[in-house]
Amino acid sequence: MLNIVLFGPPGSGKGTQAEKLIKKYSLTHISTGDLLRSEVAAQTELGIEAKVIMDKGELVSDKIVIGMIENKLKEHGGGPGFIFDGFPRTVEQARELRNLLTDHGTKVSMVISLQVEREELMKRLVKRGEETGRSDDNAETISNRIDVYERQTIPVTYYYDKTKIHHPVEGIGKIDEIFKRIVDVVEKNK
Repeated sequence: MLNIVLFGPPGSGKGTQAEKLIKKYSLTHISTGDLLRSEVAAQTELGIEAKVIMDKGELVSDKIVIGMIENKLKEHGGGPGFIFDGFPRTVEQARELRNLLTDHGTKVSMVISLQVEREELMKRLVKRGEETGRSDDNAETISNRIDVYERQTIPVTYYYDKTKIHHPVEGIGKIDEIFKRIVDVVEKNK
């Protein structure tokens, strides 16, 4: 199985690049953001709880996220692989993902992290908020989300550095240029 963890701060283009990777490699997309937003839209108990946390720009608890991931792995375990978009966000989640994948007879193949400067991220997300009306795309919340990413998620890349499967990729440029950089990494390391 080809299992890719796609990292990057909010606004780095993870979702866009994940969609392109899904099409190219027929991967199952696991986006915690999408899973959480669908729970919010359905106004489930989990969704209501998650919305309060997400609107502050904070991370939803590991227990909630890991449970959703486990369900998705069970549902799509027979395919060619997964792309994890926005997960894991903490070292503990990385360990849990390793354990979950081991239980399913597979492992993380590679970790790709999109590198984008903070100023560019702010510009992209404010614009997206204006275009889509997402409640978490305002300057204060965006800044907090980036801070949370830097504080809690960047250490996960150090965790994966130890296993030599982490590959930083420049996330600035045209979408197809960035995608080519990512595909080059995938082809070289799969």
